[in-house]
Parts: sequence; C-alpha cells; structure tokens
Amino acid sequence: MTFKLLREKYPCFVFEKYSYFLKGSDLKIFFDFKIEPDITFRPEISIENVEKTGELDNFIFHLGMIESLSYWKATCSKEIIVKAGHLNEEQIKWWKDLIMDGMGQFFYENKIDFRKSGFLTIKSQHQGTKPEPSSNQTNRILVPIGGGKDSIVTLETLKKAGKNIRCFSLNPTEAAIKILRTGCKNPIIVRRKIDQRLLELNRKGFLNGHTPFSAYLAFLSLLLARIFDFKYIALSNERSSNEGNVRYLGKEINHQWSKSFEFEERLRDYTKKYLSKDIEYFSFLRPLYEIQIAKLFSKYPKYFPVFLSCNEAYKTDSGRKKPFKKWCSKCSKCLFAFSILYPFLKEKDLIKIFGKNLFNDKSLVPIMEELVGEKRFKPFECVGTIKESLIAFYLSFQKAKRTRELPFLLKHFEKKILKKYPYLEKESKKILNSWNGQNNLPKDLTKNLNLI
Repeated sequence: MTFKLLREKYPCFVFEKYSYFLKGSDLKIFFDFKIEPDITFRPEISIENVEKTGELDNFIFHLGMIESLSYWKATCSKEIIVKAGHLNEEQIKWWKDLIMDGMGQFFYENKIDFRKSGFLTIKSQHQGTKPEPSSNQTNRILVPIGGGKDSIVTLETLKKAGKNIRCFSLNPTEAAIKILRTGCKNPIIVRRKIDQRLLELNRKGFLNGHTPFSAYLAFLSLLLARIFDFKYIALSNERSSNEGNVRYLGKEINHQWSKSFEFEERLRDYTKKYLSKDIEYFSFLRPLYEIQIAKLFSKYPKYFPVFLSCNEAYKTDSGRKKPFKKWCSKCSKCLFAFSILYPFLKEKDLIKIFGKNLFNDKSLVPIMEELVGEKRFKPFECVGTIKESLIAFYLSFQKAKRTRELPFLLKHFEKKILKKYPYLEKESKKILNSWNGQNNLPKDLTKNLNLI
C-alpha cells in the first residue's frame, strides 16, 4: 500500500495505556497501541532481577512514547493521540522534533514529504499536573553493552579507573553475551518483544524503515537508572555520529542522529525538566573519533574473538529468515570496521575476526568509494566521517606497502583516490590526537579517558 492510501485509511495512532507488574523477580511492562480503526499492538518488555520498583510511571510512560514510533511508522498516521500520560505543549514540540529528526532516514527511504502542513499532530488527552522530576543520589555508573568495540572501550576504561559500574544489555546477542561474560559481573538483562502483528504488516507491504534506536536505548537507560539507582549513564557514542549522510527536502538526514551530540543535549535538557534532576546521561566516548576508539580497542585482544557489530548478522527480514550471526564481510559496516582496525591490528588477527582480508575483495570498491565520499553518499550505517574513512584507508595503505604487495582495494585507493588528498599524512596525525570539547563528561571521568 502507498503512503497516501495508508494515511487515508489509518488517520489516527493512539497510545492507549501502559501497565507493569512484578512477576517473580522480573518486571513486566506492556504498552497498548492502536491504529484506528482496527489495528492493535501490545509489545512487551521484561527487566530481569528487579528487587523493588518504587514510582516508575513517568519513566515507563516515556519509554512507551519512544516505543510507539516503531508501530506508528507502519501507517505514518496524521495524528498521534496520547492517552497514557501527560504531555504539555513544550513536551509535545520536543517529541515532534524528535520524530522529524530521528525518523529522517525513514522519510527518505519511503519518499515521504514531511514538510507539508498538517503532516503530523500530537495531542495529549490525559489531564493532570506536570510530573515532578525524581532524584537519584548514588555515583554508580550504568554502561549499556552492545556487541561492538565501542562499549568495550568504555567498559574497560572505567573498570581500569576503579569506577563503580554495572552493565546492561537489551536483547543481548551472542556477541553481547560473550562480552558480558568476559568483562562484566552481574549485568542487567532486558528483553524486548516486538508485537508479531507489526511483522505481519511489514510482510503485507505496510511502511517500514529506520527508527532512532539510540533514543529508545536512552529512555530505557533512564528507566533502569531509576530502578537500580544509578546517577550516571555512560553511553559509547563517538563524535563521528554528528556527521549526516545526505540532504533530503532541504534537511540533513543522519542515520546516527540519536547518537549525536545534538540529541544528547536535547535529551539531557528534557530529562532535567520532566524525569530526573540528578540522572546524568552522556556519552563517554564523545570526545573521540571512531578511528581513535579502534586504536584503543586494539589493546584488548581478549575481545577480538567475541565482538560483532555487523548489522547484517542479525537481520531477519521481518521474520522471513534466520540471522547468520557473523561478520558478513560484504557491507559498509564490515569494510569500515576492517579499515579502522587494520592500522592497529596484525593482519592475521583481522582475518580471524572477519574470515578474510576484505581489502582483497574487488566487489567492495563501490562501498569503499561511498565511505570516502567519492560516490553517492555516506552509507546509512554506523560508520565514521568521510574524512576519517579517508584516513583509515591512507593509514592502511601506508602499513600494507611496507610489508607486502598491496591488496586490490588499497591499490585502487592509491591509483584513483590518494592523489586527490595530499594532506592525509598531516590530517591523520591531527585526528588521531584530537579531542572534541563538545561533550558532557563529568570532570572526574574526563581525566580517566585522558589517561589512555
């Protein structure tokens, strides 16, 4: 079905209510959504090993707000009605702005004109007073763990500094489980179940696409900080995420927008006003580029066999296929990860990780050219800036030419790309030693990252 037909047939999305209760030691959370007239959803979240709950309604309501986007996108209804909780006019504007910026890739991929008057209206029907922000008093640090190298660097750096940390993982993959076993004690595990009705709609041709997952992770982290009494939430989002991918209808589209410093600033301000005065949400790696983080990661060989950040590895095509759970070695994420690690790891270690030397794969030339800004635009993936991709290939080229015959991609880089960028030697030194002052690191944690 087309965007226009879906909007006409399903004009209103409703966040009806939420509910939660303890079942044994697990906190069960349910959200009830409806796309009028006749589509309902009830996704579920389970947080394991919860000893007490306290007052959680405001945090759970907000988690439901970000959860709702995964279901609203199926029809992109003109109106969102919020019955489950209270939003004032400032909050409604905040959420509308989040949708406009965080769903940019979704709009682009579905060729949706989000600029039209009346594109989206959000109404809050619940009557009540503005919730009072809650307070957390401990100095403990909550560290979200995925399957990639970035959260490993955050984890190991804070452990080395002797900080009081605890990890959590959402629907942990095999890679995340191995990382938790290797580096964490007593992690918090959260299970998120998508309503199967949504997958059915996807298979029938309803709208699908990218949602701001890191924004979801942010509101989940805030809820966990409230339940388990953490003051700090230390994300592992780097400065590279600030760069967008492509312009669409006059707007910069950034696949990583909800990882960006812009989103971090907005969320921190919103949290202080409407959720908690004392919980500090920030990215520990914000001062660094991806390639700097790769250099730091190279110091932790115990994680080489277990980390996995290829998104193709876990895709199911709306339930049509089983994930193969290994580096695909064909996508932009794999090639970028290989290129930033190559200057700092032994080639034999990289081949063990990826299964082969990706620089020998001629079919990856178009992806390399996208990464370095030679063709189309930067891929819609969690990859670094165009400049640091150029530097990654340059440093890889410099390393490879000293030891052996150049692999195909690096020969192509030398012949077709390198001559256009005579400044890469100087820029590589600059980036590898750079520090982004736009960050929200607490002072006592800043010195720990500086010690590396």
